[in-house]
Amino acid sequence: MPNPGKRPPITSHVLDCGVGRPAADLLVVLEQKVANQWQEIGRDKTNSDGRCPKLLSVDHKLQPGIYRCTFDTAGYYAASGGTCFYPEVTIAFEIVNVNEHYHIPLLLNQYGYSTYRGS
Repeated sequence: MPNPGKRPPITSHVLDCGVGRPAADLLVVLEQKVANQWQEIGRDKTNSDGRCPKLLSVDHKLQPGIYRCTFDTAGYYAASGGTCFYPEVTIAFEIVNVNEHYHIPLLLNQYGYSTYRGS
């Protein structure tokens, strides 16, 4: 049975710096590289706080390796009648210690983005 206080091993949070608030309803796809092929292991849309609470379950067991999150920025901006320069943002990262938590934040605007390893 999942522990309600426990968080998934990989989480994400998207903030739209162009409007100064969380990016709600933005599709995020999580993949793992297996034998030089990308395999989808999770997908979710950001909630009103810009977080993806269902990207992975709290019980998901990570394996060491290369992962990536792809953010559908074109879909996000199109939903509000806007456009953007980067139609998607892909952030690849490596997991070595499967016992750590990995947080992938995205700071976004229509013409740029930034990321870092969050906590």
